[in-house]
Amino acid sequence: MVKIKRIYEAREPNDGYRILVDRLWPRGVLKKEAHVDLWMKEVTPSTELRKWFNHEPEKWAAFSKAYIAELKQTGAVKELITIIRKQKKVTLLYAAKDEEHTHALVLLAYIKPLLT
Repeated sequence: MVKIKRIYEAREPNDGYRILVDRLWPRGVLKKEAHVDLWMKEVTPSTELRKWFNHEPEKWAAFSKAYIAELKQTGAVKELITIIRKQKKVTLLYAAKDEEHTHALVLLAYIKPLLT
């Protein structure tokens, strides 16, 4: 089971293995209190794509397409899949305020078919 969650939400027992999937460490979150098992910057949008998107919903479709193209080019997705398969439960953590337009949604949708 894989799910996504904002890192600012409280840790729960059913989170399982927690992977931060943001390129930058979230503001106001202390590393010792974040309960992050792994930080995978390599599966996040490139700095250029992230800055271009700038969390502007009108760019969402183009951002998603570009991000998927980046995911297809990185070997880090295979590493992420391997890690997920070794765990019973995995929570992908992100920091964005906008829960409808976050790269974590694109990442989750991209990897789910690869897990079967």
